[in-house]
Amino acid sequence: MSRKIISTTAAPAAIGTYSQAVQAGNTIYLSGQIGLDPTSMQMVDGIDGQIVRVFENLKAVAAAAGVTLNEAVKFNIYLTDLTNFAKVNETMAKYLSEPYPARAAVGVKELPRGALVEADAVLVLG
Repeated sequence: MSRKIISTTAAPAAIGTYSQAVQAGNTIYLSGQIGLDPTSMQMVDGIDGQIVRVFENLKAVAAAAGVTLNEAVKFNIYLTDLTNFAKVNETMAKYLSEPYPARAAVGVKELPRGALVEADAVLVLG
C-alpha cells in the first residue's frame, strides 16, 4: 500500500521527524497538533485559545487532504490539566457533527513547547 504525505502552510510546520498527516489507502492519520499559530509558530495564550487553535490546525490539515474533521473516526486528546476536559468538549462540538467519533482523553505531565493541550485524529474516507 502506498503512502501519501499531506501538508499545508495553514497549520504549523512539523517540528520534528514526522509529517502533518499521512494517507494510507482510505485512512488519514493526522499528527498531534498543539496550539501553535501557523504563521508565527508561537503558542497562543491560554487554554481556551489553545484548544481552538488545536482544532483549527487539525481542520487545516484535514482540508489539505480534501476532507473535513467529520470524517474522523478517532480522536486522542492530551491535557496537562484534566479539569479542562469540559472546555475541549464544548470546542469539539463546534468542529464536529453527530455521530461523533470515538475519543480518548489522557492527562499528561507535559506537552511539547509548554502546550496545555494536544490532539491527533484518524480519518476514514468513504
